[in-house]
Amino acid sequence: MYKKQAFLLPLLLLMFGLARADYRISGKVLDDKEKPVRGANVYLDNTIDGATTDSMGIFSFTTSEKGNQTIVASEVSHETSGLPIVIMGDVKDIVLHMKSNKLHDLDLVVITAGSFDASNDKSKTVLKPLDIVTTAGANADVVKAIEMLPGTQQTGSDNGLFVRGGDASEASILVDEMVVQNAFISGPPGVSTRSRFGAFNYQGVSFSSGGYSARYGQALSGLLELNTTDIADKSTVNLGFNMAGVYASGTKKWKNASLDFGANYNNLTPFYGIATTNFKFYEIPVGGGGNLRYVWKPKKDATLKVSLNTSLGKSGITIPNPNAGDDTSSTNLMANSFAKMGDKINFVTKDQYYYGNASYRQMWKGKYSLYTAASYSLDKTDNSFGTIPIKQEDFRNQFRIEGKRYFTARLNLLVGTDIQNYGTTKNVSITGYYIPEQKFTETLVSGYTEAEWSPLNLVSFKGGVRYEQSNLLDKATIAPRFSMAIKTSDHSQASFASGLFYQDPDNAYLLAGLRPGMQQSVHYIVNWQYSKSDRTLRLEGYYKQYNKLVLEHDTAFNPNTYRTIMYNTIVNNNGSGYAKGLELFYRDKKTVKNLDYWVSYSYIDTRRMYSNFPTEATPTFIADNNLSLVGKYFVDKWHTSLSATYSFASGRPYYNPLNDPKDYSKFLSDRTKTFNNIAVSAAWLHTFGKWFTVFYISIDNIANIHNEFGYRYVYNSAGQVTGRNPIVPAMYRSIFFGVNMSLTQFSKDEL
Repeated sequence: MYKKQAFLLPLLLLMFGLARADYRISGKVLDDKEKPVRGANVYLDNTIDGATTDSMGIFSFTTSEKGNQTIVASEVSHETSGLPIVIMGDVKDIVLHMKSNKLHDLDLVVITAGSFDASNDKSKTVLKPLDIVTTAGANADVVKAIEMLPGTQQTGSDNGLFVRGGDASEASILVDEMVVQNAFISGPPGVSTRSRFGAFNYQGVSFSSGGYSARYGQALSGLLELNTTDIADKSTVNLGFNMAGVYASGTKKWKNASLDFGANYNNLTPFYGIATTNFKFYEIPVGGGGNLRYVWKPKKDATLKVSLNTSLGKSGITIPNPNAGDDTSSTNLMANSFAKMGDKINFVTKDQYYYGNASYRQMWKGKYSLYTAASYSLDKTDNSFGTIPIKQEDFRNQFRIEGKRYFTARLNLLVGTDIQNYGTTKNVSITGYYIPEQKFTETLVSGYTEAEWSPLNLVSFKGGVRYEQSNLLDKATIAPRFSMAIKTSDHSQASFASGLFYQDPDNAYLLAGLRPGMQQSVHYIVNWQYSKSDRTLRLEGYYKQYNKLVLEHDTAFNPNTYRTIMYNTIVNNNGSGYAKGLELFYRDKKTVKNLDYWVSYSYIDTRRMYSNFPTEATPTFIADNNLSLVGKYFVDKWHTSLSATYSFASGRPYYNPLNDPKDYSKFLSDRTKTFNNIAVSAAWLHTFGKWFTVFYISIDNIANIHNEFGYRYVYNSAGQVTGRNPIVPAMYRSIFFGVNMSLTQFSKDEL
């Protein structure tokens, strides 16, 4: 996440001057076909000294242990193996052999984007941090990288992850299994901002586009899970600067613990000094952030993690008034005040964000495991919408505890509970009027259980159920989930997942004091995946039924997604809809040496009747066809990584007030022009003394295509349409340059 933690560089360098471990242990891990095993955990038995193998199966770590020891290698798709060694000094060229574990063959996917769990509790696509930062067009943003995978929509004017027909509120983002409140940096309406997540804070990123585990709830469409890193391999220092600011971070490693710390300062003056923007930034975005994270392994099978993050920011921008054209003759005082400001308004935002997370995981005798975690977040914004001050405070507390019993290698049972307490307080000040404070607080108490069973080597099942009790809505839900996978060949599998999913109404209704019931979706997903020799092909089809969506009555349609909902609005849960589609994903890292590319295509057919829709229609955030082509090539001779991405999306629906409002067949029937984007990036590795340095540059929308995401219509005082303006991103084309320096050597894979 964005970081703010003041620290002195000399102190950081002093902490780096550690007493080194006595001996270095190194070697490689091979399978029964003499091929390298990547991602294997290699460690000295009954100690916490160890490392993870790289793409060539190579490992290296330091230890202070001496004498007779046993070195162990473990990896989920292979049988654990061990080898006795004698440590009298450095031990090199160890070779560990691992036999393939037939029970887990379905789990093994050799690429980093596009895998499915063998028991398929969800369709899960996995990205590692390096996939994110080396993908052109992602701008090192986790969410932007996910948008290049199947099941998502390209967003240019809205924040959020839009998954398989769902809006931004239907996808939940989690860190170490805990929900993140306000996952995006605060900004003005209609202008998308970055997520708060920095890729290198996480060892893995998993994206579920439906059918996910009973462990989670409150997401009608999908989940984005981020898992923080474990104990660092070594102590190091990182320094960097780019066109957005400067940053520094470091790691202090002890024998069984590590401390990560960092800080950054952002000032986009250099960036906007050469960039051409579609909106006027009369107050350039300025801010900073910091983080502190401690990881401790009190014993081999136990890990404690404590993370603290904070960020501060301020910016001022002139944007189109999303309320322009609203009916100023209505009794909605707040909406009228916003609408009367004209077509352009100055928006100022001041944001303070704080997040803390602590988790503890332990395993006993390979048969029992415990995981417990707690998190807290607070986001305070002090905004000005033209001349109207708007203050908002969002908070969330969460506690989770779960236990797992491994009866055999084929059967395990999970039982857990989580409690979430969250809410929002909003204050709007209009001169001469009293506007009551809008506020709500929700407490959700959940319990869940889930069992995994593999009766045969070729088939696996997972079934679970989740119970949730809403204190605010005074309602309870029960959500069963089921999934299975069948191995169809040595390198392929077919899988199925289904279940019920519930979610509270949108916060805008809760702030207005309205209390409709929980919304529901039902998922049906089938897929087939083939994976061999660093090539993977995945085909997937799905159908999602929406039930009990919030529907307004006696409300005229208003295309403004930022409109104010009044306390006397009549709502119920009579809304409904569906989403169905086909998806393709192909990734190849084998055919051409040093070339990694993937193709992602999604087709969706979706319609819904909800919110203030007068009839069933496709929402404005949906493009029926989405395509991404991503390629990465490493030039050994130049120590350079090159990346290019092409993204395409068909036209999105938009509201045309010139159509006859009584002719429902024309409601949201108009389409924008297609979305096209070409992005390129390059990274060059060089060494200056002890500093390993990477220079990187990226260009987004290199062709400067003027993409549009809809239209805002202009009205005169009589309410007549006099013109329209396109909804566009903050800029069409952007160029970004930076340098990262580290005392730890970069590997080829890291570029």
